Amino acid sequence: MIEHVLVGVALLLGLAGGFLLASGRLRRSAGETEVVHQILLPFTGSEISRRALDAALRLARAEEATLMPAYLARVPKSLPLDCAVPKEADRAMAMLEAIEQRATAQGVPIDARIERGRSYRHALARLLEHETFDRVVVSATATGSAGFTGDDLVWLLEKAPAEVLILRPGPEDRRVLSVDGRAQQPPRAVSLEARLPANSARALLHS
Repeated sequence: MIEHVLVGVALLLGLAGGFLLASGRLRRSAGETEVVHQILLPFTGSEISRRALDAALRLARAEEATLMPAYLARVPKSLPLDCAVPKEADRAMAMLEAIEQRATAQGVPIDARIERGRSYRHALARLLEHETFDRVVVSATATGSAGFTGDDLVWLLEKAPAEVLILRPGPEDRRVLSVDGRAQQPPRAVSLEARLPANSARALLHS
């Protein structure tokens, strides 16, 4: 009889210990949330999908992260990769300024980048090499006629050392944030340039 009681007590203690251990693990798992500090938003040209930009801003605001919009500039093979490209710089600075204004209105901090390459994928590869980020939000056009190609997006999924969110607007969703690429630099472009890394916009801006 005593043996049965001892066995029963041992089983109860074992079950209780297992329950407490499992509960502790569940509490730790529930409490361990991924901390996101930087959300990379690569884009090309003189416009960006409003859906992709707004999604990135919502994520950054919800996770108290910094949005890193990165303009990818293509430099022709006939020119040195580090040569000055004033027109491309004007377009980049105007777009980054427009994104910053929208982000500031929503209380999201910005850490802008400009990266050059022989192609958009090459510029993106260079960006992945020397930047640190926790998530990537990228826009795929509905038609595939501009910006990143399908192959570029597949490459990004394979190479990016972070979570990648690819957003493609519906065929009827033509909402974009855009600027006139031929316009003069916006009034705050100088201050924005000062916040860009030294190896980013300055070589593009000066001949």
